[in-house]
Formats: sequence, C-alpha cells, structure tokens
Amino acid sequence: MAKFIVRRLLLMVLTMFLVTIIVFIILEITPGNIARRILGPFATPEQEESFRRQLGLDQPAYMRYLNFLIGSDWRAERLVGMPLRRIKRPGTEFYEWWATNKDDALIRWKLEGEDLIALRLQANGTVVESIDNDRWQTDEAGASTFWGIDLHDRAVLWTRGGQGYWVRSKGGGWWVEKAGGPQKWIPLQKGILRGDPGISVQTGRPVAGTLFRRLQNSGILAGLAFVIVMPLALVLGLIAGLNEGKTLDRILSIGGLAGTSTPSFATGIFLVLIFAIWLRLVPGVTVFASQRAILEKPEMLVLPVLTLALVELGYVLRITRASMVEVMRSDYIRTAFLKGLPYWRIVFKHALRNALMAPITVIMLHVNWLMGGLVVVEAIFGFPGLGNYIYKAGLWKDVFAVEAAAVVMVFLAVGTQLVADIIYTFLNPRIRYA
Repeated sequence: MAKFIVRRLLLMVLTMFLVTIIVFIILEITPGNIARRILGPFATPEQEESFRRQLGLDQPAYMRYLNFLIGSDWRAERLVGMPLRRIKRPGTEFYEWWATNKDDALIRWKLEGEDLIALRLQANGTVVESIDNDRWQTDEAGASTFWGIDLHDRAVLWTRGGQGYWVRSKGGGWWVEKAGGPQKWIPLQKGILRGDPGISVQTGRPVAGTLFRRLQNSGILAGLAFVIVMPLALVLGLIAGLNEGKTLDRILSIGGLAGTSTPSFATGIFLVLIFAIWLRLVPGVTVFASQRAILEKPEMLVLPVLTLALVELGYVLRITRASMVEVMRSDYIRTAFLKGLPYWRIVFKHALRNALMAPITVIMLHVNWLMGGLVVVEAIFGFPGLGNYIYKAGLWKDVFAVEAAAVVMVFLAVGTQLVADIIYTFLNPRIRYA
C-alpha cells in the first residue's frame, strides 16, 4: 500500500506539471488581448505596448511559464545586484518586494524628474526618502541606467532622460505619458513551487490570497452539499435497489431522474422564485460584505446548497440503485439465499460493500466537480466561489490565475481518487495494491 501511495503521489505531481503546460499553451493560442481588455477600446498602440511591457507580457512565452513555475526573483536579483526580500504589508494580505542594501536595510526606489529617490524601510514601519543619484551607471551608449525595485513590486530598468512611458493617472482614469523613466519591467514573483503564482492581471491582487478565499468559499458550499446529499442519496439508492420494480423504486427513480435532468440554472431560478421572492424565507442572492459573511448570515447558503442537492441527489441515487440491483442478482447472493441466510444479513454483510464500489467512485469524482464546476450555480446566486473565479479568469486570459486554479483542481481530482482507492480496500478486502 505504501508503494502504491508513493506512486500515485508522484503521478499527481507529473499530472499537475503536464496540466500547467497544456493550460499555458491553450491560453497562448486562444485569441484575446489582455492589455486591450484592461485599457479599453480607445487605448493607443503606444499605450497598449507600454502596458504589456509593464505586465511582463513582452517576455518570451517560455520565460513567462518559468516565472509562474519557479519565479522571477532569482533573475531580477542578478540584474539588481542585491538580495530581494518579500515581506507582508502589516494589516493586509498583500506582500511587498524590497531590495536588501549592504547595511541590511530594505530599500526601494522611484524616479522624480531625473533624480533617483531611495525609500528606506525603518524598523517602526515608516519609510524615509532620500536622493540616491550615486547609483546611476553609464552603459555602453553613454546613458545613465539603474536596475532597482519600484513601488509596484517590479524589477525596473530606469533610464535617466530616456524615452517616455505611459502610466495610469492618480484618479485611475486616463493614461498619461511621462518623460523618461522605466524602460524594462520584470514583475516579481516566487513561483507556484514556492507558493506564489503571481499577480492577477484582472484584479491586481495576489492570486494565492484570492484563490485561497474562493477555494474556502467553494469548500463550505460543496462541503454542506456533500454532507447532505451523499448519505441521503446512498440510502435512497440502496432502498430503490432492494425494491426493484416496486412502487417505491419507481417513485425514487423517477424523482431522481427529474432532479438530475433539470438544468441547475432552471432549478436555481425556480427555488429563488419560490423561497426568496414568493415565500421570502431566505435571501435570493449571496452578498459577501465581509470575510465572515457566511458565518454572520448562514441563511444565504440555503438556496445554493439546495440547488446542488437536487442536482446531485438523483445522479448518485440512480448509480447506487443500479449497483445494488446488479449485486443482488449475482451468483454469490443467490447462493446465500439458498443457504437460508437471513435477508438483512445478506444485504448488510455480503451485498452492501460491493454495491458501494461504483457509488464511491462517482462520489469522489463529484468532489472535484463540486469545487470547480459550480459556475452556473455560483453565477445565479452571485456566490464568490472557485468556479466563478476560474470562469472570469479564463475570459480575461489571466494566465497566472487560471494556471494556479488548474493546479488546485488537478490536486483535488487526483487526491480524491487516491482516497477512493484506499476506501476500496476497506469495502473489499480482496483488493490489494502493491
């Protein structure tokens, strides 16, 4: 068993690696322009090109993939010539990149006119500014340049009196051109192997923090649906299978088929009309005013969980019923009846374990779907979950967000199947993994 688990874990790592490559290639070849989508239809080609370089999108595709996988700080350190550190901003979820000076002080820079301004982080959290023009270096063309860390967590090549570049105005509206300044940008990240998949180009926030919150939200929603649906579906499926062809079996089978065949968006809208608009018993949307919104207003989860329950209940019920019917028709069950064993002893001791093999596989596969495939349900109720996050990130071609989400989904898929394989050994002692 130990060797089997190790092999599966290695296979999981290989699968996640291959998935990241496939997802990256798909996003590269699909049409769409991130810069144009963010800047709007009225941006000029010069603004678009400047913005692409600021996002690091001008780098070769293989380099951007390596940035996601192993980070870009190691490359930036060689250009800056100083060790780089990432520290958490007090009281927030954001991190900041700083260069470590020779005196171990944390330092970043900005350009004002042709003066290089150093910002030194003090022990009490304040920042002291000072002119730092001594760091300018003359290149082969005679221009004054300097590689440093700017205020937006990027390694930047400043050129004194160089070409202009475009930045967003302080009001966040129009883009304005500034004379001189940065000419090359390297957005800093540690890479997903070190827990930092990068910054979302859609939101400007760290992907790891946002993805974790969305995963947490979907985990709560999926967990509640799982706890309610799976035991109920298994019990009803077993009852239907033991009463094959009878009225109870037909009622459960037809009810399960109706729940499964009805699209989730239709089920969700139907429940909203009845329980939220007509009866006014529960909210029709999920409004997350704070991170503790679920704990403060758990009634927001009633309709999303009920929608999932109605969709999933019928599917698992019918699989369990079919498996139970097949097992009850098998030769060893007939032999047990011929021997005169009690009915319920045959069911619980001989039939039940084998009948649960197929449902367990389906249930574990649906764990992955419950976490990332809830796009329709989350869209109906405005639920900020993982499925909705992946959908929007894909529309924006938000590479780092989609890649990180894909890794999470592969981990869940392979991990749940590993759990299913282990459960098999308890259901059927004849199954052994070498």
